[in-house]
Amino acid sequence: ERIPGRPKLDIHVVTWNVASAAPPLDLSDLLQLNSLNLDIYVIGLQEVNSGIRSLLSDTAFEDPWSSFLMDVLSPLSFIKISHVRMQGLLLLVFAKYQHLPYIQIVSTKSTPTGLYGFWGNKGGVNICLKLYGYYVSIINCHLPPHMSNNVQRLEHFDRILERQNVEEKNIPNILDHDLILWFGDMNFRIEDFGLLFVRESITRQNYHELWEKDQLIIAKKHDPLLREFQEGPLLFSPTYKFDRYSDNYDTSEKKRKPAWTDRILWRLKRQPQAGPTVSSLPTSYFFLTLRSYCSCMMYNISDHKPVIGTFDLEFIPLMLNPLITMMPEFLWTLENDMLISYSSTPDFLSSSWDWIGLYKVGMRHINDYVSYVWVGDNQISFDDSLNQIYINISDIPETEDEFILCYYSNNLHSVVGISQPFKIPLRFFLKDNILGEPEPQI
Repeated sequence: ERIPGRPKLDIHVVTWNVASAAPPLDLSDLLQLNSLNLDIYVIGLQEVNSGIRSLLSDTAFEDPWSSFLMDVLSPLSFIKISHVRMQGLLLLVFAKYQHLPYIQIVSTKSTPTGLYGFWGNKGGVNICLKLYGYYVSIINCHLPPHMSNNVQRLEHFDRILERQNVEEKNIPNILDHDLILWFGDMNFRIEDFGLLFVRESITRQNYHELWEKDQLIIAKKHDPLLREFQEGPLLFSPTYKFDRYSDNYDTSEKKRKPAWTDRILWRLKRQPQAGPTVSSLPTSYFFLTLRSYCSCMMYNISDHKPVIGTFDLEFIPLMLNPLITMMPEFLWTLENDMLISYSSTPDFLSSSWDWIGLYKVGMRHINDYVSYVWVGDNQISFDDSLNQIYINISDIPETEDEFILCYYSNNLHSVVGISQPFKIPLRFFLKDNILGEPEPQI
């Protein structure tokens, strides 16, 4: 039972094998845009178009799925905070901008397991981050297909997990992370039962009979590591294999047996037992609760249906304050530059490669700045409690849009401070008043 007053984040996880298809026109149901107040989106796709031309263009430009998702989510104040791609595997994490100073990107990794362990058509991609001081690893995978390859699937599962550790002394082993979110096209199948029995069970929604022969559920009973991962009940129809642009299971000559290939698992680090009252809670507390686990059957661009899981994350923050606090007062120099004041915590290690960016509210990602300044270049004053630098606004268009300032730490590869939204008064863009006199400065 939720204890009032404890911080809570709403996290929405999506896994979808898109079979090289372009994004559909409307993703409202997939992202539950009309029904939830979410904080973080975690989106894992498999079989994103990864032909040679696509890979070459994607190195210079955003892939169509990333671009489309940013177009949809940025107006809702979500910013793409990290992504990693390995051929057809794509993993994206979006967060509401107010959470940025409390999210540090620790690493992004790719683990190919296809074609003797070197080809990335199968394998896993990982984003490891610190969320309010807690370690969270997010893994999107695509495991080997076909009924007979179950042992190989389990071997790849272990291999991907083994290779996710970050070789830095201060970062714990992945099995000591507070949360592992693991999802993707895992390709586990339904054993023994024939095609007609499986389809009749689906029609009658007698899913519990099929669970007994689901390869992943069986493996979780015997594998000590898999047993530590949790999954919600499979109360939705198997998500593979469908005829494209229809809701019909495979009618081709192969007539593949339906299966729950697309899954979302999670593993929590063992937590101290919480007491019955807030005062008896341990100093660190981090708990994930599954709110919904379902498929989105209305999407038919692929032979897979997407699967979504929505979670409530309750925790006691280990990080209470941002490393950088942007001051709310903004001053202006005679040269029409903006003076930025900020303070840092005593343990923050700055770098000459740190920078502060000026963004329009609704920015897509961290490089979507209007202007920026290197912290080491334009600094005009600093002491133990206050730093000041100036940023040129001569190239900023005259607009009544709202802006925010973000401090980016090169050491931490993350935003560590963010301002409240503000407007730049239009009068500061005017160099002369109607009499030809210089505009007064504040």
